[in-house]
Amino acid sequence: MATAVAGTGALLALTDSGSSLRGPFALFFLIATPAVAIGLALRGLDPFARVLTALAGAVALDMLIAQGMLATHRWSWRGGIVAVTAISLLLILLVLMRPVERILERTSRRAGKIRSS
Repeated sequence: MATAVAGTGALLALTDSGSSLRGPFALFFLIATPAVAIGLALRGLDPFARVLTALAGAVALDMLIAQGMLATHRWSWRGGIVAVTAISLLLILLVLMRPVERILERTSRRAGKIRSS
């Protein structure tokens, strides 16, 4: 359900819809998307600390994107939504690729032990 609300918020914002739900749904998207990405990266924490850290990280990421856009004189609300989406997807991709790297590392170590024997 949260994914549908976040996706709808991004879609309403990017299409410049006149819906009264555009603001709250877009705000939910801007907080939830990076929070989920950061929460996936923090697997080792207990649930409360994970949620709290993910939300704080999401707010910090949104502020850093806004500050960077303002500093470079490239501020636009569409650009902010696209930047948050891109950075969140990149973080999710990096988290999902991490187990593959560990598997490849273990496989190469086993192959090295077999060759040295």
